[in-house]
Amino acid sequence: MPSLLDTLHCRQWFYPGPIRVFTPEEMAKAGMQPWPVAVDSYVALNLVTMLPALLFTRQGTGWATALMWWGFWCALALVTLALSRLLWRHPTRRRLNLYCYGTAVAVLAVALGLIHQGERDWVQRENITLIAAMTGVLSAWWMLTVFRVQQIEARLRELADQDAALRLQTRLAAAQIQPHFLFNTLASLQHWVDTGDARAAPLLRDFTAYLRATLPMFERELQPLADEVEMVRRYLAIMQARLGARLGFTLDVPAGLQAQVPPGIVLTLVENAIAHGVEPQLRGGQVAVAARHDGAQLVLTVHDDGPGLAPGWAEGVGLANTRRRLVNACPAATLTLTDAHPGCTATLTIPTP
Repeated sequence: MPSLLDTLHCRQWFYPGPIRVFTPEEMAKAGMQPWPVAVDSYVALNLVTMLPALLFTRQGTGWATALMWWGFWCALALVTLALSRLLWRHPTRRRLNLYCYGTAVAVLAVALGLIHQGERDWVQRENITLIAAMTGVLSAWWMLTVFRVQQIEARLRELADQDAALRLQTRLAAAQIQPHFLFNTLASLQHWVDTGDARAAPLLRDFTAYLRATLPMFERELQPLADEVEMVRRYLAIMQARLGARLGFTLDVPAGLQAQVPPGIVLTLVENAIAHGVEPQLRGGQVAVAARHDGAQLVLTVHDDGPGLAPGWAEGVGLANTRRRLVNACPAATLTLTDAHPGCTATLTIPTP
């Protein structure tokens, strides 16, 4: 239960500033937003307009004195902006109060020094101006620190929302494993079991291995290419058992090829190749999956010898989700679909360490 001091915010009277403290990891995650240049412009504009005002109001003391005062305010503004930039980089309550109390002590020390030097009258005459300036500077620091903390918190919330949205997308993608593929496979399996077909046992083994690989995979952002290829192999074996001689496939992925890919991304391309390149043709077709290293990137292709891209072709839900997940997992990766005459080729490139 909060204390009375916390309820009344009494601690803010003597130790003001945001209570939130960010860890180095949070600061690195939020990033360093650029310093608002408008602040510098605003201060510069005020200094420019201050010069004629000083020259006009201090005519009795001489031009040199007015210019000296203007130089003093310029120096004070530069120091204030320098400390403000430090607060922008490290917006902590401790640093804010260090600057505030340090400034108050410095102003008091200067005033006492001037009084000791016989400038009591000057201090009494200018104390309102100095106190007003100090109050303005400290208030500006306080507002800057609070704003910066709120900005970092907003950025962290935005990143957390993005992560949550990505997790939701991956779960939706898992839910979008083609229902007709599952139902048709189960129907074929049931028919073969009922008729005593010898294809039932191999199909059941491949189907079980496929489900075991696909159900938990969307909990991961990346998985080894070898796991993805094994999942694709099981899927192709299932589809070949169902389509028979209408489907042929090749997998040309070197066993030692090391890479991390978003789970299910190759599977989606193979599903599209079969759905749009093989199944619509009475004679069936061929699907070829190949992967290789090309410099500092993995190049993976999925090719079918079907009718190719139709005129006015547009991406469906599966490819749109695939592209979105690919960009989220690796912004530098690319996915392109091109007519291969015959057929269509999907080319996936992912930078590798």
